[in-house]
Amino acid sequence: MDISRSVNNLMQSGPLLREATMVKNVRVLASLLGPAFRGFIKQCAKKHEQTELAVVYNANFNWHYRREFPEMTRLYEAAKTAQWNVSKDIDWSQDVDPQKETLLPDEFVPSSSLPLWEKMNDKERAEQRYAVLSWLLSQFLHGEQGALYASAQVIEAVPWLDAKLYGSTQVVDEGRHVEAFHRYLTEKLNKLYEINDNLYVVIDTLMTDSRWDIKFLGMQIMIEGLALGAFGTIRQITSDPLLKEILKYVIKDEARHVHYGVLALEVFYKQLPETERRDREDLAFELSLLLRNRFLMHEVYDEYYSHKMKRSDWDKLILDSRLLNLFRQTMFRRVIPNLKRIGLLSSRIRPYYEDIGLLVYEHGKAAPELTVDELLK
Repeated sequence: MDISRSVNNLMQSGPLLREATMVKNVRVLASLLGPAFRGFIKQCAKKHEQTELAVVYNANFNWHYRREFPEMTRLYEAAKTAQWNVSKDIDWSQDVDPQKETLLPDEFVPSSSLPLWEKMNDKERAEQRYAVLSWLLSQFLHGEQGALYASAQVIEAVPWLDAKLYGSTQVVDEGRHVEAFHRYLTEKLNKLYEINDNLYVVIDTLMTDSRWDIKFLGMQIMIEGLALGAFGTIRQITSDPLLKEILKYVIKDEARHVHYGVLALEVFYKQLPETERRDREDLAFELSLLLRNRFLMHEVYDEYYSHKMKRSDWDKLILDSRLLNLFRQTMFRRVIPNLKRIGLLSSRIRPYYEDIGLLVYEHGKAAPELTVDELLK
């Protein structure tokens, strides 16, 4: 790899990396070191069609086939009756015209607060709305691929048969989500962005960790929880009926996935030694930072604004934007209560979440009390 490019990547990632060392848990930071190097410095997923990750974990076979987890059994039964077909249940005949549809309102496009926005014509503004939505959905597509692979891994490693059976339905769900988002992006928007470095680091971390509960924590609680909030927000603010229809189906699936993670980890984390529980607590906070920073939209910046403003100014613009503030409210409003329910929001870690403005969401409803109807409002 070109040395100058590596140095430049390191310098650009410096502020984010400094923020990520707030907790100072050596074991957690060590587990993130490899993924951070591959994601931020080497940028393994950029300019490549494929990326290989070495995965190591134990497969847990259950030879007694005991059904001892009734809440998981009910979730499995619900999942079996809620399957849908991307090709048949979605009306793909609907056209998506960025010039006509309000894909995103102007106030949710970060650059709309810049002086140059007033100089843009209608076509240029539509292109900006179109680019931001394409970027958002591209990152969700990449996250869904990560969830597809992680859910397949978890089936092998999770100890309960009921959880293995339910997990088989999630693999099918995630395959549908990959199919649906990819089809919308390639057939309707004709634009697909590369994976954001922060999201890559999260996926790399979860895929390469040998512990099944870390995959649950990262995917079911963090990534799926954030996606659940984000999908609800986009569904509310877009006027595109096709996208609304897709997100309605996906939200119903994602609600089950988060419920799955809460059920499993609430039981498992009660049995963990305190040192190991603290490691999970610190990792959840580090993942929160990475997932928040994925929304800095550096790929959009590189395409449209790198020659007009400094990256640090762009970061401030995004962090202060209505779009990110709304996403922060809706996304973490789903995640923080779930972390509290599974025992990863102790008095020790609470000040860290408070410092980044996320503790205000702790009193929201955790899964499974939060209903699908509430999520679709």
